[in-house]
Amino acid sequence: MKEIAFADIASLVGQEVGVSDWVEISQERVNQFAQATGDHQWIHIDVERATREIGGPIAHGYLTLSLIPMLGADILHVTGVTRGINYGCDKVRFTNMVRVGKRVRMRQKLLSVEPKAGGLQMKNECTIEIEGEERPACVAETISIIYGG
Repeated sequence: MKEIAFADIASLVGQEVGVSDWVEISQERVNQFAQATGDHQWIHIDVERATREIGGPIAHGYLTLSLIPMLGADILHVTGVTRGINYGCDKVRFTNMVRVGKRVRMRQKLLSVEPKAGGLQMKNECTIEIEGEERPACVAETISIIYGG
């Protein structure tokens, strides 16, 4: 994990910040996400049917996207931050499905840092990679604001 001071974060603009550890996408995680969101589509939760019709169940695209904060915490720690908020996304693309049992990780690049609302607005390119596959599962431009103290 990389560590940098709040005042120095802009020095990373244009650079790959780092890569997270691998995380397995289990059927239990997919089922819990389905329960939390109400998205019970059979391609995610009906293991027998999904195996028969599409080769196995797949994770929800939004489950993959929701891993970004957890995976990002594995990549970069900014010291001197009192709080941070998610501000949104400029672009999200689901470019490959994640089959249950696969492992994913995130590669993060800092695209920009600008003053905003008394803090610093950071835009990151977050690429969720699937172990053993060329195409990533998701590429998202995320925006957050961090505040120093």
